[in-house]
Amino acid sequence: MFTLTQSEKNMLEKLGGALERYHALEEMLGDPEIISDQKEYTKIMREYKSLTKIAEKYGEFVKLDAECRDLREMLEIEDDEEMRALAKEDIDKNEDTMRALIDELRILILPKDPNDDKNVIVEIRGGAGGEEAALFANSLYRMYSMYCASAGYKTEIIGANETELGGYKEIDFMIEGEGAYSRFKFESGVHRVQRVPETETQGRIHTSTVTVAVLPEAEEIEVVINPADIIIESCKSSGAGGQHVNKTESAVRLTHKPTGIVVECQEERSQFKNRDKAMKVLRAKLQDMQEREQNDKITSERKSQVGTGDRSERIRTYNYPQGRVTDHRIGLTLYSLENFLNGNIQEMIDALITADTAEKLKNSEF
Repeated sequence: MFTLTQSEKNMLEKLGGALERYHALEEMLGDPEIISDQKEYTKIMREYKSLTKIAEKYGEFVKLDAECRDLREMLEIEDDEEMRALAKEDIDKNEDTMRALIDELRILILPKDPNDDKNVIVEIRGGAGGEEAALFANSLYRMYSMYCASAGYKTEIIGANETELGGYKEIDFMIEGEGAYSRFKFESGVHRVQRVPETETQGRIHTSTVTVAVLPEAEEIEVVINPADIIIESCKSSGAGGQHVNKTESAVRLTHKPTGIVVECQEERSQFKNRDKAMKVLRAKLQDMQEREQNDKITSERKSQVGTGDRSERIRTYNYPQGRVTDHRIGLTLYSLENFLNGNIQEMIDALITADTAEKLKNSEF
């Protein structure tokens, strides 16, 4: 006999309200007044999309539950043993599916990061280790680029500061695609590399660090910037790029006076395009600053153990002599460093998402 715990009953009752909200949002999206208000329409569409899968799974559960009730009523009046056996078989199948749906719904109703579906801006900075750190920053950029290419994400460099040996003191790039932030948000933090540098003649292993920050792209309607608060400067591009960029003032530097945030972009030949990219980065940085201020108010007990934002936190070690990569937050070690650095990082991403979901489930009222 299929039975529900009290917490499951509470969850299903809550889902009934979510389904009503879903249908109400559906009607709102057809309202001409809302359609003409871009900010309101975007807000409602985002909520509608977040409830779609929940509504579908809950609707399937309700349908199967109704079928089971009808089948049980039939059992009370049916004398034919063959028909009774078929009805019991259908009930068992339905109940197995209903149990699986409850498990899925329990995960679906967990508080969702509102940024999960957004594009991201990734900042990679060489840390301790000088040129060796810069070279590893290049390795990480290559790793993320190769993963994006295989996973169907588009990457675009915003700005880069290259070194003579081909490393990056810093590189900023955009990743565009559905659910980008949900996949990359756990990459924020300090990445440590242990290897013998090419310049080391004694064969000694050096430890260097690279810092990665992952910022969700902020829409204009989410972060409003007063033009009077920005100092816009144009300058000649520096570094690789050929004769053209070195002779024209296509690079753009934005300074946000209230916060002191400075953003530079020089990858495009067009000053207008560089300015547009720089504004995207500035909006993302301002939103990140606001969210960090809010998160600081949350007690440590309520924060996920996986973590997504502390850039001083050492999250991962890449050990070349042993051919391993270890994520210290979840204790996962993969002995496939070469493949990992060639962009095969999905196993790590999945493990981090699973660990985060498990932590949220543990703290869930359901």
